[in-house]
Amino acid sequence: MNIDISEEAGVRYLHFGSSWIQGAMRIARPFALELDYTREMMVPLLLHGDDWPRSVLQIGLGAASVTKFLHRHRPQAKLTVVEIDPRVEAAARQFFKLPDDPRISIRHGDGADFVIESRQRYDLILVDGFDAQARTGRLDTLPFYLDCRARLAADGLLCVNLLSRRRDFRQSVKRLEDAFAGRAIAFPSCDSGNAIALAALAVSPAPTFQDLKAAALHLKKTTGLNLLPTLARLAESRHLAGGVLRL
Repeated sequence: MNIDISEEAGVRYLHFGSSWIQGAMRIARPFALELDYTREMMVPLLLHGDDWPRSVLQIGLGAASVTKFLHRHRPQAKLTVVEIDPRVEAAARQFFKLPDDPRISIRHGDGADFVIESRQRYDLILVDGFDAQARTGRLDTLPFYLDCRARLAADGLLCVNLLSRRRDFRQSVKRLEDAFAGRAIAFPSCDSGNAIALAALAVSPAPTFQDLKAAALHLKKTTGLNLLPTLARLAESRHLAGGVLRL
């Protein structure tokens, strides 16, 4: 697998030997989330206060966009990132300003194996792992999702980037629902073909749309991240029927 860097209109991109974009950074704003789907992977922050999460497992480093955002805006969080290719970490440090900080632990290895072998529980597990052909391998299987469930804290959330050339995520969501006893949702997909899915052991009490909107306004004020467009799309889906998030 080749690791390539390109730049256009002030944005630097990461590629794995193909035209597929594996990560991006606006050079003038290196700690902002440039790609829509990376912003939507921060939706779990709307379901908790500013002191959450304290422990994060991220599978797939990419251009380290999500890592950098959480490192900057959730200073209490310890971040464990599992990346199968050490060259991706090298590229993230050289070209994408990945911080060198003890709060960020980079592990080289297979993310599915790490989840099986780990004994730690995490507040937030983020899964965004693809090869050069945009294939997930074991990272979109029922056994993997069951292993993730076992590694979540009681109030923890699993957030998964689902990418399909057919833009059909039903089987992936079905696997998540099977692993989490139905407590899983997928947002309407982004224009890029990405859809973000959430799964939880439990979400109690269920947040209302107004709760989520207030949290989004607070997040925008404190971090600059605007998730209001995401909420507007979510409001049109069945997951906010009756004005309450069904997860």
